[in-house]
Amino acid sequence: MKAYNFTLPSTSKKNYSLTDSIGKYVVLYFYPKDDTPGCTIETNDFNKLLSKFKKLDCEVYGISKDSLKSHDKFREKYKIKFDLLADEDIKVLKKYKVWGKKKFMGREFMGIIRTTYLIDKKGKTLKVWDNVKVKDHAKEVLETLKSIVKK
Repeated sequence: MKAYNFTLPSTSKKNYSLTDSIGKYVVLYFYPKDDTPGCTIETNDFNKLLSKFKKLDCEVYGISKDSLKSHDKFREKYKIKFDLLADEDIKVLKKYKVWGKKKFMGREFMGIIRTTYLIDKKGKTLKVWDNVKVKDHAKEVLETLKSIVKK
C-alpha cells in the first residue's frame, strides 16, 4: 500500500513532504501531545537510536497536532535531533487513520491514537504499529527495519 503523501510545517522551518524522502526509509510516528510522559519517552527513545536509523538510510519524523511553537519547546527541552511535524488541521492524522475515539478515566474524546508507520524508499508502507505501547517501541521499529534492510 502506498503511503499517503502530505506536506506539513516542520521544526526545520521548512515544509516537509513525504516525497522529499523518496530514496530513504521513513519512520512516521504519530503521538498525542508534546512533553507528556508517554510521548516524551517515545520521542527520547527514537532520539537515542537516531544514529542507528540513519545508518540504515532511514529518517524519523514525529507528528502531532501541536503547534510548531510547542514542538520547538519540546525539541529544545529534550535536545531532539530530528524534525517534528505540526498537523494542527488534523488532515494528515485523519488520512493515516490515527485520529479517533479514545477513552481516558471513563471519559470519551477524539484524539491521536499512538501509531507508527515504516515506509520504504519508494513511498510504500512496509509496516504499521497500532495502539503503540511506548516501552521499547523505538527499538522494535529499529529491529524490524534491520530485518528488512538485510533481505
